[in-house]
Amino acid sequence: MDYKTFTKSAAQRAGMPEDTAERVERATLRTLADRISGGEAQDLASQLPDPLKDSLRPAREEAEAFDVEEFVRRVAERADVDRDEARTGAAAVLTTIREAVTPGEFEDVLSQLPQDYRELVGPMS
Repeated sequence: MDYKTFTKSAAQRAGMPEDTAERVERATLRTLADRISGGEAQDLASQLPDPLKDSLRPAREEAEAFDVEEFVRRVAERADVDRDEARTGAAAVLTTIREAVTPGEFEDVLSQLPQDYRELVGPMS
């Protein structure tokens, strides 16, 4: 999936303008990079469009443990949107990631997240 298609898909899912969706994309990926191991963030980045890869560069190798509410709070702060927009946008971005990467890679990401994160992604098909 190319960058333009990724962003358009996430924006449509979230019901937000593409410029807002781009901010939420980057915020979601930066926050995800904090939450998963550095190696897993690199593996995921390798399957995403080039403009998104930098957002997945982890600050450190070890995953930082925080719940889904903290995830949403960080996305909201980084994207400069309210929590509802952050939750909707992060869910749209994660769902778009699920479509953009191999099923095995997405499962690897999910395996590093607690069960409560699955509410952001929705049911697996």
